[in-house]
Amino acid sequence: MRIPRFYYPELTGDEEEIKLPLAIHRHAVQVLRLKSGGVLRLFNGAGLEIEAVMDSVSKRESTAKLLMVVQNDIESPLSLTLIQGVSRGDRMDYTLQKAVELGVNKIVPVTTERCNVQLSGQRAQKKMDHWQGVIISASEQSGRCKLPILCPIMLFDEMVAKFNIGSRLILEPTAALGFKSLPVQMETSLLIGPEGGFSDEEVHTAVKQGFQAIKFGPRILRTETAAVSALAVLQAMWGDLG
Repeated sequence: MRIPRFYYPELTGDEEEIKLPLAIHRHAVQVLRLKSGGVLRLFNGAGLEIEAVMDSVSKRESTAKLLMVVQNDIESPLSLTLIQGVSRGDRMDYTLQKAVELGVNKIVPVTTERCNVQLSGQRAQKKMDHWQGVIISASEQSGRCKLPILCPIMLFDEMVAKFNIGSRLILEPTAALGFKSLPVQMETSLLIGPEGGFSDEEVHTAVKQGFQAIKFGPRILRTETAAVSALAVLQAMWGDLG
């Protein structure tokens, strides 16, 4: 039986027993029906994971005894940053969820000319909080104990000026080169457009700033398909898939 995992950022490894935070308590006890003696794992997002056992369990609260550190070495040797044009609702959620499962280390939401989502102020913060929850949930599910970094939402021009180090790829259907033509790059940033793709000016700006335009294949992919497929190919070529 698969052991449930929960993100607990306060975990240090020095604890012997902890009172479970309300959100973890509710999920463990009310959803998963864990009882005293039930096994769970806690991870802090920085690489530490500990196996624990439910101790006292009541309707309103529960405690867990920490047993042993879990050796969790499933991070890819390939360092991947996904720079994703913001897309609508479930499409963005799907992209972030699958990017975490595929081992991405950093996610940068970027607003572009053809983005259909307008984000600023409280709405932007609400979106960031929601996306962070998607990333946490995907990390719990996929077995990762290092939480990918979610960067603040950036404007396109600001992003291309800032990301000026290392291998940088922009997915563009009209590009001359494909993935197989690339030399091995163990630290790579991948730039994916929103639903409407990039404008010609944005592609020109990115290439001028040092991004390598790369095509995926003969078919035009949806933004969420493009991101997931490209990340999987990079992990298969240089990372730990396949």
